[in-house]
Amino acid sequence: MSTSQTITTREATRRRVLLTLKKFSYLIAMLPLALPPLLLSAGQATGLVNLFAWGVPVVVFGIIPVLDLLLGKDALNPDEDADVPRMNHELFYRAITLGWVAGFGVLLVWAMLELAAGTFSLAGGIGWIFSIGIVGGLGINVAHELIHKDGKLETRAGGLLLSLVCYAGFKVEHLRGHHVHVSTPEDASSSRYNQSLYNFLPQAYARNFINAWKLEADRLRRKGHKAFSWRNELIWWYSLSALALMALTIAFGWLGAAYFLGQSFIALNLLEIVNYLEHYGLHRRKLDNGRYERTGPEHSWNSNYFLTNVFLFHLQRHSDHHAWAKRRYQVLRHHDVAPQLPAGYAAMVVLALVPPLWRSVMNPRVEAYYRGEEHQLAP
Repeated sequence: MSTSQTITTREATRRRVLLTLKKFSYLIAMLPLALPPLLLSAGQATGLVNLFAWGVPVVVFGIIPVLDLLLGKDALNPDEDADVPRMNHELFYRAITLGWVAGFGVLLVWAMLELAAGTFSLAGGIGWIFSIGIVGGLGINVAHELIHKDGKLETRAGGLLLSLVCYAGFKVEHLRGHHVHVSTPEDASSSRYNQSLYNFLPQAYARNFINAWKLEADRLRRKGHKAFSWRNELIWWYSLSALALMALTIAFGWLGAAYFLGQSFIALNLLEIVNYLEHYGLHRRKLDNGRYERTGPEHSWNSNYFLTNVFLFHLQRHSDHHAWAKRRYQVLRHHDVAPQLPAGYAAMVVLALVPPLWRSVMNPRVEAYYRGEEHQLAP
Protein backbone atom coordinates (compact mmCIF):
# COMPACT_ATOMS: atom_id res chain seq x y z
CA MET A 1 0.00 0.00 0.00
CA SER A 2 1.42 3.40 -0.97
CA THR A 3 1.91 6.26 1.48
CA SER A 4 -0.93 8.24 -0.08
CA GLN A 5 -3.30 5.24 0.22
CA THR A 6 -2.29 4.79 3.86
CA ILE A 7 -3.03 8.45 4.60
CA THR A 8 -6.39 8.22 2.80
CA THR A 9 -7.33 5.10 4.79
CA ARG A 10 -6.35 6.77 8.06
CA GLU A 11 -8.39 9.85 7.21
CA ALA A 12 -11.42 7.72 6.33
CA THR A 13 -11.09 5.79 9.61
CA ARG A 14 -10.69 9.00 11.60
CA ARG A 15 -13.73 10.55 9.90
CA ARG A 16 -15.82 7.47 10.60
CA VAL A 17 -14.82 7.44 14.28
CA LEU A 18 -15.69 11.13 14.60
CA LEU A 19 -19.03 10.61 12.85
CA THR A 20 -19.84 7.75 15.26
CA LEU A 21 -19.04 9.96 18.26
CA LYS A 22 -21.16 12.72 16.77
CA LYS A 23 -24.00 10.24 16.18
CA PHE A 24 -24.40 9.62 19.90
CA SER A 25 -23.88 13.28 20.72
CA TYR A 26 -27.31 13.93 19.15
CA LEU A 27 -28.74 12.49 22.36
CA ILE A 28 -27.98 15.97 23.74
CA ALA A 29 -30.97 17.12 21.68
CA MET A 30 -33.19 15.17 24.10
CA LEU A 31 -31.97 17.35 27.00
CA PRO A 32 -34.75 19.98 26.65
CA LEU A 33 -37.33 17.30 27.51
CA ALA A 34 -35.42 16.43 30.69
CA LEU A 35 -34.66 19.99 31.79
CA PRO A 36 -38.05 20.87 33.42
CA PRO A 37 -38.13 17.72 35.64
CA LEU A 38 -34.46 18.13 36.54
CA LEU A 39 -34.87 21.81 37.37
CA LEU A 40 -38.02 21.15 39.38
CA SER A 41 -36.17 18.50 41.41
CA ALA A 42 -33.31 20.95 42.01
CA GLY A 43 -35.80 23.62 43.06
CA GLN A 44 -37.52 21.28 45.51
CA ALA A 45 -34.18 20.14 46.93
CA THR A 46 -33.03 23.72 47.55
CA GLY A 47 -36.37 25.27 48.45
CA LEU A 48 -36.12 27.56 45.40
CA VAL A 49 -38.88 26.05 43.25
CA ASN A 50 -40.11 29.38 41.88
CA LEU A 51 -36.61 30.46 40.91
CA PHE A 52 -35.81 27.17 39.18
CA ALA A 53 -39.13 27.39 37.30
CA TRP A 54 -37.34 29.98 35.13
CA GLY A 55 -34.38 27.65 34.61
CA VAL A 56 -34.92 26.52 31.00
CA PRO A 57 -34.29 29.95 29.38
CA VAL A 58 -31.28 30.39 31.66
CA VAL A 59 -29.78 27.10 30.48
CA VAL A 60 -30.66 27.56 26.80
CA PHE A 61 -29.74 31.23 26.41
CA GLY A 62 -27.18 31.62 29.18
CA ILE A 63 -25.21 28.44 29.76
CA ILE A 64 -25.27 26.93 26.26
CA PRO A 65 -23.74 30.01 24.53
CA VAL A 66 -20.83 29.87 26.99
CA LEU A 67 -20.35 26.13 26.41
CA ASP A 68 -20.53 26.80 22.66
CA LEU A 69 -17.50 29.06 22.89
CA LEU A 70 -15.62 26.59 25.09
CA LEU A 71 -16.31 23.53 22.91
CA GLY A 72 -15.71 25.35 19.63
CA LYS A 73 -16.73 24.58 16.07
CA ASP A 74 -17.23 21.44 14.03
CA ALA A 75 -16.85 21.53 10.24
CA LEU A 76 -16.84 17.74 9.78
CA ASN A 77 -18.73 16.65 6.66
CA PRO A 78 -19.71 13.05 5.89
CA ASP A 79 -18.35 11.54 2.69
CA GLU A 80 -21.08 11.47 0.04
CA ASP A 81 -20.20 7.96 -1.13
CA ALA A 82 -18.80 6.24 1.95
CA ASP A 83 -20.96 7.72 4.73
CA VAL A 84 -24.18 9.36 3.52
CA PRO A 85 -26.04 6.26 2.18
CA ARG A 86 -25.33 4.37 5.41
CA MET A 87 -26.25 7.26 7.69
CA ASN A 88 -29.47 7.95 5.82
CA HIS A 89 -30.74 4.46 6.63
CA GLU A 90 -29.70 4.22 10.29
CA LEU A 91 -32.85 4.04 12.42
CA PHE A 92 -31.07 5.67 15.36
CA TYR A 93 -31.35 9.14 13.83
CA ARG A 94 -35.05 8.71 13.02
CA ALA A 95 -35.86 7.23 16.42
CA ILE A 96 -34.56 10.32 18.22
CA THR A 97 -36.79 12.76 16.34
CA LEU A 98 -39.89 10.56 16.58
CA GLY A 99 -39.16 9.90 20.25
CA TRP A 100 -38.96 13.65 20.78
CA VAL A 101 -42.59 14.02 19.68
CA ALA A 102 -43.82 11.42 22.16
CA GLY A 103 -41.64 12.89 24.90
CA PHE A 104 -43.02 16.39 24.40
CA GLY A 105 -46.61 15.10 24.63
CA VAL A 106 -45.80 13.51 28.00
CA LEU A 107 -43.95 16.62 29.19
CA LEU A 108 -46.85 18.88 28.24
CA VAL A 109 -49.31 16.90 30.38
CA TRP A 110 -46.91 16.40 33.31
CA ALA A 111 -45.99 20.10 33.43
CA MET A 112 -49.69 21.03 33.53
CA LEU A 113 -50.28 18.65 36.45
CA GLU A 114 -47.43 20.28 38.37
CA LEU A 115 -48.85 23.72 37.67
CA ALA A 116 -52.34 22.69 38.74
CA ALA A 117 -51.00 21.11 41.93
CA GLY A 118 -50.06 24.58 43.23
CA THR A 119 -46.34 23.89 43.09
CA PHE A 120 -45.53 27.47 42.06
CA SER A 121 -46.34 31.05 43.04
CA LEU A 122 -47.74 33.40 40.37
CA ALA A 123 -44.23 34.44 39.29
CA GLY A 124 -43.04 30.84 39.39
CA GLY A 125 -46.05 29.71 37.36
CA ILE A 126 -45.31 32.29 34.68
CA GLY A 127 -41.70 31.11 34.59
CA TRP A 128 -42.86 27.50 34.33
CA ILE A 129 -45.09 28.28 31.33
CA PHE A 130 -42.22 30.27 29.78
CA SER A 131 -39.85 27.32 30.27
CA ILE A 132 -42.26 24.80 28.72
CA GLY A 133 -42.77 27.24 25.85
CA ILE A 134 -39.03 27.33 25.19
CA VAL A 135 -39.04 23.53 25.04
CA GLY A 136 -41.99 23.75 22.64
CA GLY A 137 -40.06 26.19 20.48
CA LEU A 138 -37.21 23.68 20.29
CA GLY A 139 -39.87 21.13 19.43
CA ILE A 140 -40.86 23.17 16.37
CA ASN A 141 -37.31 22.59 15.17
CA VAL A 142 -37.88 18.83 15.53
CA ALA A 143 -41.17 19.20 13.64
CA HIS A 144 -39.26 21.13 10.97
CA GLU A 145 -36.98 18.14 10.43
CA LEU A 146 -39.94 15.74 10.27
CA ILE A 147 -42.21 17.65 7.88
CA HIS A 148 -39.47 17.79 5.25
CA LYS A 149 -39.48 14.00 4.90
CA ASP A 150 -41.54 11.88 2.49
CA GLY A 151 -42.81 9.19 4.85
CA LYS A 152 -46.28 9.62 6.34
CA LEU A 153 -45.17 8.66 9.85
CA GLU A 154 -42.61 11.45 10.06
CA THR A 155 -44.70 14.14 8.36
CA ARG A 156 -47.72 13.37 10.54
CA ALA A 157 -45.60 13.30 13.68
CA GLY A 158 -44.29 16.74 12.68
CA GLY A 159 -47.83 18.01 12.14
CA LEU A 160 -48.90 16.65 15.53
CA LEU A 161 -46.00 18.38 17.27
CA LEU A 162 -46.88 21.68 15.57
CA SER A 163 -50.49 21.26 16.68
CA LEU A 164 -49.34 21.04 20.30
CA VAL A 165 -47.98 24.59 20.00
CA CYS A 166 -50.86 25.94 17.85
CA TYR A 167 -48.64 26.59 14.81
CA ALA A 168 -49.83 24.02 12.28
CA GLY A 169 -49.74 26.57 9.45
CA PHE A 170 -45.93 26.28 9.55
CA LYS A 171 -46.22 22.80 8.00
CA VAL A 172 -47.80 24.24 4.85
CA GLU A 173 -46.26 27.70 4.61
CA HIS A 174 -42.71 26.59 5.34
CA LEU A 175 -42.65 23.88 2.68
CA ARG A 176 -44.67 25.55 -0.07
CA GLY A 177 -44.00 29.21 0.73
CA HIS A 178 -40.73 29.82 2.56
CA HIS A 179 -38.66 27.27 0.64
CA VAL A 180 -39.94 28.62 -2.67
CA HIS A 181 -39.50 32.34 -1.93
CA VAL A 182 -36.69 32.33 0.65
CA SER A 183 -34.44 35.41 0.60
CA THR A 184 -36.81 37.35 -1.67
CA PRO A 185 -39.32 40.14 -0.89
CA GLU A 186 -42.13 37.58 -1.33
CA ASP A 187 -41.08 35.65 1.78
CA ALA A 188 -42.45 36.72 5.17
CA SER A 189 -39.87 34.58 6.96
CA SER A 190 -36.80 36.27 5.43
CA SER A 191 -35.85 39.41 7.32
CA ARG A 192 -34.48 42.41 5.44
CA TYR A 193 -31.28 44.34 5.99
CA ASN A 194 -31.78 46.88 8.81
CA GLN A 195 -35.21 45.44 9.72
CA SER A 196 -35.64 45.10 13.47
CA LEU A 197 -36.97 41.95 15.06
CA TYR A 198 -39.99 43.82 16.41
CA ASN A 199 -40.90 45.03 12.93
CA PHE A 200 -40.39 41.53 11.53
CA LEU A 201 -42.45 39.53 14.03
CA PRO A 202 -46.00 40.90 13.45
CA GLN A 203 -45.51 40.74 9.68
CA ALA A 204 -44.32 37.15 9.95
CA TYR A 205 -47.30 36.09 12.07
CA ALA A 206 -49.90 37.65 9.78
CA ARG A 207 -48.41 36.78 6.41
CA ASN A 208 -47.42 33.24 7.37
CA PHE A 209 -50.85 32.41 8.82
CA ILE A 210 -52.73 33.89 5.88
CA ASN A 211 -50.36 32.44 3.30
CA ALA A 212 -50.68 28.93 4.74
CA TRP A 213 -54.44 29.02 4.20
CA LYS A 214 -54.01 30.50 0.72
CA LEU A 215 -51.49 27.83 -0.31
CA GLU A 216 -53.68 25.01 0.96
CA ALA A 217 -56.78 26.48 -0.70
CA ASP A 218 -54.87 26.75 -3.99
CA ARG A 219 -53.73 23.14 -3.71
CA LEU A 220 -57.29 21.91 -3.17
CA ARG A 221 -58.70 24.11 -5.92
CA ARG A 222 -56.24 22.65 -8.43
CA LYS A 223 -57.57 19.22 -7.52
CA GLY A 224 -61.17 20.33 -7.92
CA HIS A 225 -61.97 20.49 -4.20
CA LYS A 226 -63.31 23.28 -1.99
CA ALA A 227 -61.00 25.00 0.46
CA PHE A 228 -63.28 24.29 3.42
CA SER A 229 -63.48 20.53 3.28
CA TRP A 230 -62.20 17.50 5.17
CA ARG A 231 -59.31 17.36 2.68
CA ASN A 232 -57.84 20.62 4.06
CA GLU A 233 -54.99 19.47 6.26
CA LEU A 234 -54.90 22.75 8.17
CA ILE A 235 -58.42 22.12 9.44
CA TRP A 236 -57.26 18.77 10.83
CA TRP A 237 -54.16 20.15 12.51
CA TYR A 238 -55.89 23.20 13.99
CA SER A 239 -58.70 20.94 15.17
CA LEU A 240 -56.12 18.96 17.15
CA SER A 241 -54.93 22.23 18.72
CA ALA A 242 -58.53 23.12 19.59
CA LEU A 243 -59.11 19.66 21.12
CA ALA A 244 -55.99 19.98 23.26
CA LEU A 245 -57.10 23.42 24.42
CA MET A 246 -60.59 22.15 25.16
CA ALA A 247 -59.32 19.15 27.10
CA LEU A 248 -57.01 21.25 29.28
CA THR A 249 -59.72 23.85 29.85
CA ILE A 250 -62.29 21.23 30.89
CA ALA A 251 -59.77 19.52 33.18
CA PHE A 252 -58.10 22.58 34.73
CA GLY A 253 -60.32 25.58 33.93
CA TRP A 254 -58.83 28.92 33.00
CA LEU A 255 -55.40 27.80 34.21
CA GLY A 256 -55.35 24.98 31.64
CA ALA A 257 -56.27 27.40 28.84
CA ALA A 258 -53.67 29.97 29.96
CA TYR A 259 -51.00 27.26 30.17
CA PHE A 260 -51.66 25.81 26.70
CA LEU A 261 -51.98 29.15 24.92
CA GLY A 262 -49.09 30.66 26.88
CA GLN A 263 -46.58 27.93 26.07
CA SER A 264 -47.74 27.99 22.43
CA PHE A 265 -47.17 31.74 22.21
CA ILE A 266 -43.64 31.44 23.59
CA ALA A 267 -42.87 28.52 21.25
CA LEU A 268 -44.03 30.22 18.04
CA ASN A 269 -42.19 33.41 18.99
CA LEU A 270 -38.96 31.46 19.43
CA LEU A 271 -39.48 29.95 15.98
CA GLU A 272 -39.98 33.33 14.33
CA ILE A 273 -36.95 34.82 16.10
CA VAL A 274 -34.88 31.98 14.66
CA ASN A 275 -36.42 32.64 11.23
CA TYR A 276 -35.36 36.29 11.64
CA LEU A 277 -31.69 35.48 12.17
CA GLU A 278 -31.41 32.68 9.58
CA HIS A 279 -31.69 34.89 6.48
CA TYR A 280 -31.14 38.43 7.78
CA GLY A 281 -30.15 40.81 4.98
CA LEU A 282 -29.45 38.06 2.43
CA HIS A 283 -31.05 38.28 -1.03
CA ARG A 284 -31.30 36.04 -4.06
CA ARG A 285 -30.33 38.13 -7.07
CA LYS A 286 -32.96 38.83 -9.72
CA LEU A 287 -32.00 37.53 -13.16
CA ASP A 288 -32.55 39.20 -16.53
CA ASN A 289 -35.59 36.99 -17.14
CA GLY A 290 -37.28 38.40 -14.04
CA ARG A 291 -36.81 35.25 -11.98
CA TYR A 292 -34.66 34.91 -8.88
CA GLU A 293 -31.46 32.88 -8.92
CA ARG A 294 -31.62 29.34 -7.59
CA THR A 295 -31.41 29.00 -3.81
CA GLY A 296 -27.89 28.14 -2.72
CA PRO A 297 -25.83 27.85 0.48
CA GLU A 298 -25.01 31.57 0.25
CA HIS A 299 -28.63 32.58 0.96
CA SER A 300 -28.72 31.46 4.61
CA TRP A 301 -26.55 32.24 7.60
CA ASN A 302 -24.54 29.26 8.78
CA SER A 303 -23.04 28.41 12.17
CA ASN A 304 -20.74 25.52 13.03
CA TYR A 305 -20.67 25.73 16.81
CA PHE A 306 -20.72 22.09 17.83
CA LEU A 307 -22.95 22.08 20.92
CA THR A 308 -25.81 24.14 19.49
CA ASN A 309 -25.64 22.14 16.28
CA VAL A 310 -26.25 18.79 17.97
CA PHE A 311 -28.70 20.45 20.39
CA LEU A 312 -30.75 21.65 17.38
CA PHE A 313 -30.37 18.63 15.07
CA HIS A 314 -27.98 20.55 12.78
CA LEU A 315 -30.43 23.39 12.19
CA GLN A 316 -27.46 25.76 12.12
CA ARG A 317 -26.28 24.14 8.89
CA HIS A 318 -29.23 25.99 7.41
CA SER A 319 -27.34 26.84 4.25
CA ASP A 320 -27.14 23.20 3.17
CA HIS A 321 -30.73 22.61 4.24
CA HIS A 322 -32.08 25.33 1.94
CA ALA A 323 -29.96 24.26 -0.97
CA TRP A 324 -30.97 20.59 -0.57
CA ALA A 325 -34.13 20.56 1.55
CA LYS A 326 -34.62 16.78 1.62
CA ARG A 327 -31.26 16.01 3.25
CA ARG A 328 -31.62 14.49 6.69
CA TYR A 329 -30.16 16.40 9.61
CA GLN A 330 -27.32 13.95 10.25
CA VAL A 331 -25.83 14.41 6.76
CA LEU A 332 -26.15 18.20 6.44
CA ARG A 333 -22.83 19.77 5.40
CA HIS A 334 -20.75 22.82 6.13
CA HIS A 335 -20.10 25.09 3.10
CA ASP A 336 -17.26 27.60 3.12
CA VAL A 337 -19.20 29.79 0.67
CA ALA A 338 -22.03 30.29 3.17
CA PRO A 339 -21.98 33.47 5.29
CA GLN A 340 -21.11 32.64 8.90
CA LEU A 341 -22.76 33.86 12.08
CA PRO A 342 -20.40 35.06 14.82
CA ALA A 343 -21.99 32.72 17.39
CA GLY A 344 -24.46 29.86 17.75
CA TYR A 345 -28.22 30.32 17.51
CA ALA A 346 -28.68 30.44 21.30
CA ALA A 347 -26.49 33.55 21.56
CA MET A 348 -27.87 35.10 18.36
CA VAL A 349 -31.47 34.87 19.62
CA VAL A 350 -30.51 36.97 22.65
CA LEU A 351 -28.66 39.42 20.41
CA ALA A 352 -31.71 39.80 18.12
CA LEU A 353 -33.82 40.94 21.09
CA VAL A 354 -31.70 44.13 21.29
CA PRO A 355 -31.92 45.75 17.81
CA PRO A 356 -29.08 48.31 18.21
CA LEU A 357 -26.74 45.56 19.37
CA TRP A 358 -27.93 43.24 16.59
CA ARG A 359 -27.31 45.87 13.90
CA SER A 360 -23.87 46.71 15.27
CA VAL A 361 -22.85 43.04 15.01
CA MET A 362 -24.70 41.88 11.89
CA ASN A 363 -24.92 44.89 9.57
CA PRO A 364 -21.14 45.06 8.95
CA ARG A 365 -21.22 41.35 8.05
CA VAL A 366 -24.07 41.84 5.59
CA GLU A 367 -22.35 44.89 4.08
CA ALA A 368 -19.07 42.99 3.74
CA TYR A 369 -20.88 40.12 2.05
CA TYR A 370 -22.41 42.48 -0.55
CA ARG A 371 -19.33 44.70 -1.03
CA GLY A 372 -19.43 45.91 -4.61
CA GLU A 373 -23.15 45.08 -4.85
CA GLU A 374 -24.52 47.65 -2.41
CA HIS A 375 -27.75 47.86 -4.41
CA GLN A 376 -28.59 44.44 -2.91
CA LEU A 377 -29.04 46.19 0.43
CA ALA A 378 -31.87 48.42 -0.80
CA PRO A 379 -35.22 47.87 0.98
